[in-house]
Amino acid sequence: MWKDQKVSVVFSTYNEKESIKESVNEFFDTGYVDEIIVVNNNAAEGTDEEVKKTKAKLFHEKKQGYGHGYQRALKEATGDIIIMSEPDGTFVANDVLKLLAYSDDFDAVFGTRTSSSLIGHGANMGLFLKYGNFFVAKLMEILFNTTQLTDAGCTMRLVKRKDYEMIKDKFTVGKSHFGPEMMLLIIINKIRFIEVPLNYRKRIGESSVTGSFWKAFKLGWIMVGLVLRYRLKSWFGK
Repeated sequence: MWKDQKVSVVFSTYNEKESIKESVNEFFDTGYVDEIIVVNNNAAEGTDEEVKKTKAKLFHEKKQGYGHGYQRALKEATGDIIIMSEPDGTFVANDVLKLLAYSDDFDAVFGTRTSSSLIGHGANMGLFLKYGNFFVAKLMEILFNTTQLTDAGCTMRLVKRKDYEMIKDKFTVGKSHFGPEMMLLIIINKIRFIEVPLNYRKRIGESSVTGSFWKAFKLGWIMVGLVLRYRLKSWFGK
């Protein structure tokens, strides 16, 4: 609970069987989280059993993809404040306090993993990923004349329910570039937002996307295309 507002944390899981139980418990242990939604997006065998050892609410989404999983998780959340994160050990649960503190003044709070002093030893945030995400974020910032953005791919973020309800029917992306689309919809709909630096740790297990250089490279260009497409749509009023 945060100032009489119910707080939900949402996870979509695919390859996090070894870390999901600990991640769920870590977020509950902060004392601010009232509800955790876990969506099994065709996850590794045994994932459900790990989730059932916790107090999280479990759902299944058969449409494969990061975006499909998180759209389902957002839909199932009942909190006044919704925080997205990942159950792979990369994010620090206590950072929910940073997001919640800024939610007093903003309706959306984006995390950034590009602050060098907060990148832990072994975290998958090398030169290519760091500056690739920085480039796409700066492209958004420049083309849409927004406040500072430095990370287009950070899952951990906060959105208030009323603002989620405003944009939920406008989602079109079911794959790994859902995160930037959500950011663009928040920007276009003039939802007040800020970006805050978060701790970023070594992942437990390997990512199905950023664990591969070529998959990450392809995703980066898809993100660039998405930003340009939204800019053109807004110019032409579509």
